[in-house]
Amino acid sequence: METAIPELDGITSQLKSLERSRKPKMLVVDDEPDNLDLLYRTFRRDFNVLRAESGIVALEVLAAEGEVAVIISDQRMPEMKGTEFLSKTVPQFPDTMRIILTGFTDVEDLVEAINSGQVYKYITKPWDPNELKAVVNRAVETYELLKQRTEELRRAQAQTRLLAAIVQAARQATDPNGMLQPLAIAFGETFAAHSCVMQLVEGKNLAPSYGSYGGDAGQPWLSQDPLVQEAIATQKMQVAVNIPGDSDLSALDHYTSSNTQAHLLIPIVFQGQVMAVLSLQWQQPCTLREDELTLLHLSAQQAAIALACTRIPVAA
Repeated sequence: METAIPELDGITSQLKSLERSRKPKMLVVDDEPDNLDLLYRTFRRDFNVLRAESGIVALEVLAAEGEVAVIISDQRMPEMKGTEFLSKTVPQFPDTMRIILTGFTDVEDLVEAINSGQVYKYITKPWDPNELKAVVNRAVETYELLKQRTEELRRAQAQTRLLAAIVQAARQATDPNGMLQPLAIAFGETFAAHSCVMQLVEGKNLAPSYGSYGGDAGQPWLSQDPLVQEAIATQKMQVAVNIPGDSDLSALDHYTSSNTQAHLLIPIVFQGQVMAVLSLQWQQPCTLREDELTLLHLSAQQAAIALACTRIPVAA
């Protein structure tokens, strides 16, 4: 979906460029080194291929690396059969596509695994590389569709929760200071940030009042952030997707103590006046999608209206 908000175009292009540089992850599992090496060489151009020589080792790899798009596993392995290993990955990684390689007829195990949704496809040995590639490509398409639908549902629910939090904060707060903490929590949780700070602005400078969430709660360090003045001056969202590689921003870790990898700075603007700034930080490369940026932008506008409402005197 293309964003209709011009000021986000530069940010989304940065994130898209970062996203294109990533390869989907695949895990290949086989107790025969030659087969493991062949699978690696077959897919290394298009995938970040992880390898394991047994089901037990493969579970350890997944615990360390997290979700992968596709798992290709041999069926006949010592200690743990392929179908047994794959079944253990279902609860934590339900969207992962699982492909089993089998060199013998084990109909009962395969039928049970396929019927229970634990295996997407089985391939007989010796396999044809082109056939296997075609199966894997279809599996990745299915995985991406599942993830897209899951993300769409999650974002719709997040949007509803965030709007409700903004409305509730506006109703309960008697002045702007009372809104900062609940809004920092709501934005931080919605966008899965490691930490989040919302701080008031007076004129073109930060005011003392702030609210915080997450790893750096209670540390008003935004005055050290060079993105703050840029956001206030331009009234536009600022983004840093690789803080360790940016000499102007890498010093932030001295103040945040959080190994920050990515950072967004959003001005909260009402009628041409910057009322506050919202800072979101992540300890991994920024993975916000285009529509999530749009949600962030629109929610910031709603927060600005809510902050402005708390400044209106109540008639006696």
